[in-house]
Amino acid sequence: MALEITDETFKKVVLESDKPVLVDFWATWCGPCRIVGPIVDQIHSEYEGKAIVGKVDVDANQEYAAKYGVRNIPTVLIFKDGKVVDKQIGVASKNVYTSKIDAAL
Repeated sequence: MALEITDETFKKVVLESDKPVLVDFWATWCGPCRIVGPIVDQIHSEYEGKAIVGKVDVDANQEYAAKYGVRNIPTVLIFKDGKVVDKQIGVASKNVYTSKIDAAL
């Protein structure tokens, strides 16, 4: 399972990470998010030790979703050195997400 990221942990886990970070902004009621969720969980397992892979529930944690202009979900942002370096809005295949992480490694 991907790391659960909250407004309280976002700065430490994402912005201060020395590794690339994939963040999936999602919600429990979002149908497309249920497609992306298992893909993100797989990526978390495969990139353990190389990148941080986590999820932000936008209903419970709105601060960073608003800060990064997340208006549609699922939205996946790739961070490196505390900055957004790539994004994917909507459902995409696993290799789309992994190629974005690979580019940030």
